[in-house]
Amino acid sequence: MDSLVESGWQYLVSNFSDFQLACIGSFIVHETVFFLSGLPYILLERTGFLSSYKIQTKNNTPEAQGKCIAWLLFYHSCVNFPLMMFSYRVFKFMGMRSSLPLPSWKVVSAQLLFFFIIEDFVFYWGHRILHTKWLYKNVHSVHHEYATPFGLTSEYAHPAEILFLGFATFIGPALTGPHLITLWLWLVLRVIETVEAHCGYHFPWSPSNFLPLYGGADFHDYHHRLLYTKSGNYSSTFVYMDWIFGTDKGYRKLKALKET
Repeated sequence: MDSLVESGWQYLVSNFSDFQLACIGSFIVHETVFFLSGLPYILLERTGFLSSYKIQTKNNTPEAQGKCIAWLLFYHSCVNFPLMMFSYRVFKFMGMRSSLPLPSWKVVSAQLLFFFIIEDFVFYWGHRILHTKWLYKNVHSVHHEYATPFGLTSEYAHPAEILFLGFATFIGPALTGPHLITLWLWLVLRVIETVEAHCGYHFPWSPSNFLPLYGGADFHDYHHRLLYTKSGNYSSTFVYMDWIFGTDKGYRKLKALKET
């Protein structure tokens, strides 16, 4: 497997420049994973398939889904892609490389764990700030247009929020200067996680049923369907920040009531 990965990476670095891989390559990785993981939830909503696992009974209209997709295409091309282009020199300065040899799996795993920890911390506080009155009204309310979220709504947001919370995603890589393949793996994991958190379904195979402290769709869906001043559940991937600061009390009380 290692030799196969190295052979594939050798082909990439031999045929594309460092800039092309870091910017255009990262954009392609993000868009591919985002839409392939998010679009199936639109089909589930429209067909009613697996509706018994849907957290809310309400469905989004095809018009609302189409509006989300149209804005995402605009945001991604006009905000995300230019941001990746701009970030190239920053990551190069911090030590990012794409050349062989590839990092060991121990190094990759340690860096990914660090990325999750620091992203959780920064995202939690950034998200709480976005729920203050002025920022919610003028910025974060765009994301909350969908009280019944579906996978693709995970990145439906005001451009200022994309920049604001995007900082949480990239601060870990910026601090460590990882190999590009590590950055791509981080993008894949982060996109799949946030799409799942917004999917609107709680399946028996949902990660929150197996991973300790993992938030998931049920945890984040609660955040979307309440008023901004009482929402709580601000965490990104794992829930320990909400537990430490008591911003998940409403959710835990509701869960306890349902269990009894």
